[in-house]
Amino acid sequence: MAKQNENRVKPAETELKDKLVQLNRVAKVTKGGRTFSFAAIVVVGDGNGTVGHGLGKARDVSEAITKAADDAKKNLVKVPIYKGTIPHEVLGKFKAGKVLLKPASDGTGVIAGGSMRAVLEIAGVHNVLAKSQGSSNPHNVVKATIEALKNLRDPRVIAKTRKITLEKLFNG
Repeated sequence: MAKQNENRVKPAETELKDKLVQLNRVAKVTKGGRTFSFAAIVVVGDGNGTVGHGLGKARDVSEAITKAADDAKKNLVKVPIYKGTIPHEVLGKFKAGKVLLKPASDGTGVIAGGSMRAVLEIAGVHNVLAKSQGSSNPHNVVKATIEALKNLRDPRVIAKTRKITLEKLFNG
């Protein structure tokens, strides 16, 4: 089993951007009628290998988004990015959400579905092929994508461990 990338990042260290993945209106039926509230899923990142996700719920849309962004800043992880793509193929799984991420050559772009695209773009991955294979629920897809990114191993560390150069590691 690959050693997990547990490089937690403090939010104060970086300039973070946030991106709304999904906004859901929820109705609670009470004696007095329906009470509406909002649930927002937000991903935050610096575009340079740091990414996190959060969920916020409130009666107001902007307040839900703010709460989600604050929650996302508490769950930041560092992702190894090599030449604008991920270093190797990886699978991520969270409950019924399964995602497959493959490195892509320069100029390919981010080929991924809605929630995965948001996570990968905000993390700073520019070229990647991605496929969601399980649930299409944005909660599970976002968490599975971040799980996959956490499972990536840094090529610089692997090259150093094997005592070879990065070029030899990738060109074999």
